[in-house]
Amino acid sequence: MSKSNILEDVDPFVGSEPMDVVVPQGLASKWFFPKPLIGNTHPGATLPFGMVSACAYTGGYPTGYGRWGKCLQGVPATLDDAKRGRGFTHFHPSGVGAIRKYYNYARVVPLTDAMGGLDAIDKPHKLENEVARPGYYACELNGTGITAELSVTSRGAVHRYTFAQDCEAMIAIDFSHGGIAIEDGQTIPLRGNCTTDGINTAQSDVVLEGVSLCTAATLRNYEDEPVAQLWEDGQILEDQEDLSYHYIRPSTFKPFGVLFTMPVKAGHQLELRLGFSLRTIRKARKNQPTRRFEVTAQRAADRWADKLGAIEVEGGTEAQRKVFRTSQYRCLVKPCEARDESPFWPWDGPFYFDMSTMWDMYKTQLPLALSLYPDFGRDFVNALLNIVEIEGNFPIGYRMARGFDRFAHQASALSHVTIADALTRGIDGIDWERAATVMAGDISRGGTGEAFVHQGIVHPITHTLDLAYGCYCTARIAQHIGDDRLYAQMAEKAAYWKNAYNPETGLLQHSTFYEGGKWNYSFRLLHDIPGRIALSGGAEPLITQLDQFFGFEGEPAPRVGLTPSVEELEAGYRMHRFEGLCNEPDMEVPYIYAFLGRHDRVCDIVREGLKLFTPTPGGMVGNDDSGGMTSWYVCSAKGLFPVAGQDLFIIGSPVFERSVTHLPGGDFIIEAPGTSDTCRYVSGATLNDQPLDQPFLRWAELLGGTLRLTMSEQPGAWGTAVTAAGH
Repeated sequence: MSKSNILEDVDPFVGSEPMDVVVPQGLASKWFFPKPLIGNTHPGATLPFGMVSACAYTGGYPTGYGRWGKCLQGVPATLDDAKRGRGFTHFHPSGVGAIRKYYNYARVVPLTDAMGGLDAIDKPHKLENEVARPGYYACELNGTGITAELSVTSRGAVHRYTFAQDCEAMIAIDFSHGGIAIEDGQTIPLRGNCTTDGINTAQSDVVLEGVSLCTAATLRNYEDEPVAQLWEDGQILEDQEDLSYHYIRPSTFKPFGVLFTMPVKAGHQLELRLGFSLRTIRKARKNQPTRRFEVTAQRAADRWADKLGAIEVEGGTEAQRKVFRTSQYRCLVKPCEARDESPFWPWDGPFYFDMSTMWDMYKTQLPLALSLYPDFGRDFVNALLNIVEIEGNFPIGYRMARGFDRFAHQASALSHVTIADALTRGIDGIDWERAATVMAGDISRGGTGEAFVHQGIVHPITHTLDLAYGCYCTARIAQHIGDDRLYAQMAEKAAYWKNAYNPETGLLQHSTFYEGGKWNYSFRLLHDIPGRIALSGGAEPLITQLDQFFGFEGEPAPRVGLTPSVEELEAGYRMHRFEGLCNEPDMEVPYIYAFLGRHDRVCDIVREGLKLFTPTPGGMVGNDDSGGMTSWYVCSAKGLFPVAGQDLFIIGSPVFERSVTHLPGGDFIIEAPGTSDTCRYVSGATLNDQPLDQPFLRWAELLGGTLRLTMSEQPGAWGTAVTAAGH
């Protein structure tokens, strides 16, 4: 497939509107969808793992784009009857929920004298004729005669504004802007300063959420020399070329920025080039784009085509191919790469931020990224090791803000899993001695870690599972470096997972749970599947519980709508059902059937789940969570699901007749002739022309390997003889 065809299948608008599949059918009707039924994505321009994004600003939740308000459950409420922009902002979350820091910095607003000039900086204009593709966003601002186009570089953005009529054109930059239009959603700078040369450049250094954001702006492609003026609170500051603020608070805050003004002829295009740095103004100037807009946009497209070309697919429906490519695109939006730009330590080297939902990303998004892009894996792991040394803990969520421990209540020891994944994939350039040291130290850190280490159990009970799994992952690193003592210590504590369960029910003990209940967390793909099966009294009792969980014999689950009541939510939770890919706590659970001799169940659940994704703005089941959910789609549609932290991949039911994954050690090919929604079951398999009777592969088997699956319309014997030994 050509690079242009790959990009044509990507639709950045997918996920920006509420879910299209209002009433799921078939097996999916038995699943309970309690969380927001919208992807919470934006169509803005960005690069793969890009530090900078640029998009229209409407104030919508949570990205600053769209017409939807804050939503924690069900269908989101509308902020407006249409998307109305108030300029264009930079730095955006992707697919998240209430993370409290919503970025949307350095707002740029094109204006004219006919619009009212600077007085119109906050006036909304309907976004029309929007266009988005990887690395590019464009729209028209209704009633203004202005067309806006945005693209990005690794550390900057280029805006191009076309004015339809002769006018006095203006481009305002609000350096003080941050946040979105919800309660407690605004970011007020702590300190700030900005300067201008009075002609075509300006720069600012503004402290936002504890991070210094330095911006350098240059206006290009003007005909008559422009005038640059600073402004404050909507008023031009005549003959003033610098502003400085200290200890700003909401009661003293006044917006500030720069205004460029110049006459233009009808059809003229102005370019604004912005460079950003999280360290210094000097670096921001150095980071300014140097190429024309069309060159910048093409280079961005080329980078996307190169990254997305790591997987080739043939077959499937047009809709499936579009959803696949769009999902693959979403997997690469986060985390944000900012090498040599860490605001938290002084030395250069790898730095990543915006792992705002690492409790979701670690399951599928990060394993997929580490598999395809080993250079990313090396730098990301080294960045994690820097974070734990500087901040004292591995991050659970890591935003473009200080306060890394904001999410510590949600999970534990997630970075341990990602580091173990790097080991599985043989990624070079990581100091494994250093990794083992900080991983072991992190296990016992804080009250949660101390309770786990000394008592063998801690509440919320899911943290017991997290920390036990973190010990397993640390034991893998210890074994790799030959530290037998550390290996023994960690292996012993890895067995503490059993303490989290009630042996009488085979489910987790009673506890508090984050976004779900004990059923949603009871069926993880643990490092001791034989022990997990034994705890339930054998495979059959566990299968019975799983069948109940997925609703094979049950009644349809209730649907929640706009602002669901407590009673509605409780009624759904009492059914103890799968959250239907509306949320990630149980998204890996369909694959546990593979260990129980019921690969047909894997195929049925995964296939029904894949149907919930569509190539439309409402094509996501729930929040994408920085690629956490769309990476599930990529892995499941391809037919190979990674077990995070382990050297284990589970064969599923591929929707494509052929896929080629370009891995660093050789291409991995999956062939599934005749596969379709009805022909979904695997009845036979070979790996490199040798019979394969179990639905599991190891990393080494993927490198240069060819998996050929025979697909059937009815379940067969393949995979039924699998026991826990397959693990």
